[in-house]
Amino acid sequence: MILMQGKGVSKGVANGPIYFFQRPDTTISDAPAADIEAEKQRIAAAQKKSVDQLNTLADKAREDAGDETAILFETHAMFVEDEDYVECMMNALEEKHCTAEKAVEIAGEEFAAMLAAMDDPYMQGRAADIKDVTRRILNNLMGITEGGIDSEAPVILAADDLAPSETLQLDKSKILGFITQGGSGNGHTAILARTMGIPAICGLGEALKAEYTGRKVYIDGETGQAAIEPDDITLASFQTKQEEQQKMKELMETMKGQEDVTLDGREMMVYCNIGSPEDVAAVQSNDGQGIGLFRSEFLYLAADDYPSEEEQFKAYKDVAAAMNGKRVVIRTLDIGADKQVDYFEMHKEENPALGVRAIRICLNRPEVFRTQLRALYRASAYGKIAIMFPMITSVWEVKECKRACQKVMAELEAEGIPFRKDTELGIMIETPASVLVAEELAREVDFFSVGTNDLTQYTLACDRQANDLGKFFDPHHPAVLRALKLAADAAHKAGIWIGICGELGADLTLLETFLAIGIDELSVSPASVLPLRAAIRKSIAKTCTLEMLKS
Repeated sequence: MILMQGKGVSKGVANGPIYFFQRPDTTISDAPAADIEAEKQRIAAAQKKSVDQLNTLADKAREDAGDETAILFETHAMFVEDEDYVECMMNALEEKHCTAEKAVEIAGEEFAAMLAAMDDPYMQGRAADIKDVTRRILNNLMGITEGGIDSEAPVILAADDLAPSETLQLDKSKILGFITQGGSGNGHTAILARTMGIPAICGLGEALKAEYTGRKVYIDGETGQAAIEPDDITLASFQTKQEEQQKMKELMETMKGQEDVTLDGREMMVYCNIGSPEDVAAVQSNDGQGIGLFRSEFLYLAADDYPSEEEQFKAYKDVAAAMNGKRVVIRTLDIGADKQVDYFEMHKEENPALGVRAIRICLNRPEVFRTQLRALYRASAYGKIAIMFPMITSVWEVKECKRACQKVMAELEAEGIPFRKDTELGIMIETPASVLVAEELAREVDFFSVGTNDLTQYTLACDRQANDLGKFFDPHHPAVLRALKLAADAAHKAGIWIGICGELGADLTLLETFLAIGIDELSVSPASVLPLRAAIRKSIAKTCTLEMLKS
């Protein structure tokens, strides 16, 4: 038996074979090819493999989701063999004497640019399809596994740590749990695990070795313990906890359809945090009342270039329509700090957490902001979308955001494009500055949502990504809780609602404090909805105290 101890960041017990995440070399060489005919044959083989994959996906989609979804994969299969697209590859090979990879990359860029430049929105939308098809052919040329996991059986995914862009590419159906050498409870691997409702451990350090690939491991995402091929006593302990976990899951199922209201009638909105349209299924299966945070930056992290208005519109529309009239709060672009996107070509900063990030990027790059706002307002016609601006520190920033919204609405109205004029606008409270001017900010917006991860980071001067800060990064610190109270008082004085969309919202030990403070909404990972509902329904709001705000 090999025991490893890390930090549990997503509760639950799981077991399975360890699979170490492999980062493929995606560098495309500019060197000339030695044999052009051989490169043509490589492209043909990659095309055939791509078509086979897409046809398989189409068959599965038709069975699981119906014809509409299947048609997407069938369309992609046709693009793979499109005569003009293929001719462009062959021309690149002949003219530039390049490798198959380079020829496919050139053809993909040329075709995507051509489609994006067209006036027809439908054809503009096809640019994204060409990018997907090109990526698939390149993956097959370079031996890259789609979804990053080359295993038929589900696995415990191991890594040093995973970047946001890497988590997006994973085949989530094959992941039983996560174990990482580094990372933190506020990192993207941990957030993904909580969204998926699966166990995760970070900070295992050098004890987690690549040579353990294939060996069976049990992990406990609460205690942070991992055991490879455990002895009988350890195994029995893990299995007992797994059985208790299953019983609790069955008990939580009885919470579905129940109201989120305390014993004395205080209502609490329980929403979900998501990172992609695919996460809506988890919201629905866990009976979330709405979506309190759609992290739109993951659309940018998953792309090789700025996502178009059409690409964004489709994603926002799909989520809004799927939620069937329930509120969907979409946070505008929030990159920078730990979420870097190469094509933004940001200058290297000594301290990116205090640099150009989130709303600062949007206000500095108005065309990027305008594209997203147009997509958001267009999607508002298909559901109850609310727009939320991150990293706000000043009233002037909010006014600039509102001016940008007014300009976009005027454009859409002039173009005859439908949208909801009453779309709610809100801001994230995640800096001490926004807390201290909360009364002025509240007069400008329809709601507040507190990002407790960053609020804790900036209030306590603790890097949220640093796992070794331990007890110093304390979201229960009275200063953080008092900041929540100040923001809540300001919101209610202005007649607007306030929620929490940070990880702290799922902390059941703070529920009574949140009720006493006056928090109106908690947005949590989908897996946390039912346990939170059960706790709310046992609480008595009028007896809750502010004891934890004291030093």
